[in-house]
Amino acid sequence: MSPAGGFATGRLRAAYAGAHRAPPSEGSDQPVANDHKGIVGELRETADLVKRYAEQETIAPLRGLGRYIGLGVGGAVLVTLGVFLLAMSGLRALQDETTVFDGFWSWAPYVIVAVPVLAVIGLAVAAITREPHRSR
Repeated sequence: MSPAGGFATGRLRAAYAGAHRAPPSEGSDQPVANDHKGIVGELRETADLVKRYAEQETIAPLRGLGRYIGLGVGGAVLVTLGVFLLAMSGLRALQDETTVFDGFWSWAPYVIVAVPVLAVIGLAVAAITREPHRSR
């Protein structure tokens, strides 16, 4: 704690001094502090409250949803790129590193690579269209 009493103590002293101030005399020209804001002040406060509530309940969740969608799209693009590159490397290996698929069988590496790729696509579609599991 600071020797001067700290920030909070200073605020308490100011609040105490303001609360125990003598009221102005009746003939005085000093304005009386009014705690009531009037209808305009109340309307401004209500409008501000509605604005803050709308932001809290709509804009903040949409920002979170935007991040969620962005990460999902980014992940989907990266997984798609990875599967594509893996398929192309498998096709290249089958075509260049083996002699079995020369001549008439040159079409076979394409089928061998296409079957697992189509299986991965089928699994992804099944996972997307599946109904969520409901716990009891």
